Amino acid sequence: MSRTVYVNGAYVPEHEAKVSVFDRGFLMADGVYEVTSVVDGKLIDFAGHAKRLARSLGELEMDNPLSEAELLEIHRELVTRNDVSEGLVYLQITRGAADRDFAYPEVARPTVVLFTQHKTLVDTAAAERGISVISIPDERWGRRDIKTVQLLYPSMGKMMAKAAGADDAWMIEDGLVTEGTSNNAHIVKDGRIVTRHLSNEILHGITRAAVLRFAREAQMEVEERAFTLDEAQAADEAFVTSASTFVTPVVRIDDAPVGAGTPGPVARRLREIYIEEMRRAAI
Repeated sequence: MSRTVYVNGAYVPEHEAKVSVFDRGFLMADGVYEVTSVVDGKLIDFAGHAKRLARSLGELEMDNPLSEAELLEIHRELVTRNDVSEGLVYLQITRGAADRDFAYPEVARPTVVLFTQHKTLVDTAAAERGISVISIPDERWGRRDIKTVQLLYPSMGKMMAKAAGADDAWMIEDGLVTEGTSNNAHIVKDGRIVTRHLSNEILHGITRAAVLRFAREAQMEVEERAFTLDEAQAADEAFVTSASTFVTPVVRIDDAPVGAGTPGPVARRLREIYIEEMRRAAI
């Protein structure tokens, strides 16, 4: 069945969903996006995604064309129309269509597109067995804290991992792990969770923030600092967090098993807590 897609105020069948060839998202990657998880037909941490969306738009000097209440209504309507019990809602806002120019157009109407994807999020094979990652150089631009649609290098990283027989890649800059291609990276050593501190160098993950909050509430020790690839390979556990993976254990980095080479107790427990708490708070 054809999905219903939201495009600039209209709900249309996906085969009718179109934007201009002059849209700056297409020509310049001049746009931002968010992905909100759906579990039991409800949205996970919607307020966090809406807040980060507003920040990303502000950093790019783009107008926010919709209020949080309007965005929530659109998300819910798409979940209902597409009968999404478990999956994702993708939202993209670009600066809009204008004749091609490097300078921002003086007048342009933002383009707003949302669509849904059915996807298993809770009971996944990756969470049960853990994933493997390879290390690659981080060759992205410097403002990784803005969730832009500039995703070519992360896509290339995914393909590098696939070619190496791995599930994903962790990016390395100046000898330090920044993050995964589409997730935040964490390690566990002697019971302490270590994850890179917030800055322009990594995405300020919504799932990351929730997981760290739950960890502290569970009396787990959390240290926000950069860590090396060697530290990661010598860790007792490792895991990633994102809206589409929740908390997923990493059991191998390059050719080195992490800990026992199986999902560890900290990652497993944090995943349980996250799913339980997010189900309770979903809207």
